[in-house]
Amino acid sequence: MIKDTRDTAVRLTDEDFNFICQFVYQSTGIVLNDNKREMVYRRLTRIVRERKLKSFSAYCQLLRNHGEQEKDYFINAITTNLTSFFREQHHFDYLATEELPRLMKNRNVQANGKKRLRIWSSASSTGEEPYSIAITVLETMHKKLSAWDVKILATDIDSNVLAKGKTGVYEYKRIENINEDFKHKYFKRGFGENENNIKVNKGLSDLITFKQLNLLHDWPMKGPFDVIFCRNVIIYFDKPTQQELFTRYYDLLAPGGLLMLGHSENLGAYQQHFDNVGRTVFRKPL
Repeated sequence: MIKDTRDTAVRLTDEDFNFICQFVYQSTGIVLNDNKREMVYRRLTRIVRERKLKSFSAYCQLLRNHGEQEKDYFINAITTNLTSFFREQHHFDYLATEELPRLMKNRNVQANGKKRLRIWSSASSTGEEPYSIAITVLETMHKKLSAWDVKILATDIDSNVLAKGKTGVYEYKRIENINEDFKHKYFKRGFGENENNIKVNKGLSDLITFKQLNLLHDWPMKGPFDVIFCRNVIIYFDKPTQQELFTRYYDLLAPGGLLMLGHSENLGAYQQHFDNVGRTVFRKPL
């Protein structure tokens, strides 16, 4: 039994757990079920201690009474943020060997005299995914990049992880397993008390805009996007919400655009509207 700082036993009752699950669902659309109970327990324990409360029930009451004021803090603390540079490498390989060459060959010049490329990382967490996208774009298009208007949008519901991503500062161990050439080209290692940290270079950060976004709320961007990454987030939504999101992604994709899902995710009934062109890579028909 985990205890709080007052040495008072903390127990997560079914009533409190069900309330938390409902609050998260109503706020984010994320479905928490019994297999997430231990995760909820751990994170609520930290929240209760930080708020200096005596029990989970007391925190649930705080949410009932002051839900709007507390919601951002709570959602930031409870949502999962697991990511890494070049996680699920096959998506970046497909981008580099198939999609970007296709676009470079076929994309027409826009009114501003440049060719347009828009990519959306819709669950960007602490930024490793959009920075990995940016590296892939620079590596693949570097000789022709001056002719392109490239923008990468990185969104997440958690304002704390977005702030982390925007700084572009990470522990060095986060890049230990990536390509040695990439380490030298795209990251600068700190020195002195910062020797265990790295910072992404300006060439990467200039391509990316970080914005807070709840996927269930209005989407202010107009698109169209050439590629949308929506990886390892769909699994937290129920089936009706998934299908609604797939419809909205479809509408924002350019004809021929790509939707990337996580390794354990699929389009379900919405598969009929896309062509499966790779492992969890789906293309909107032209």
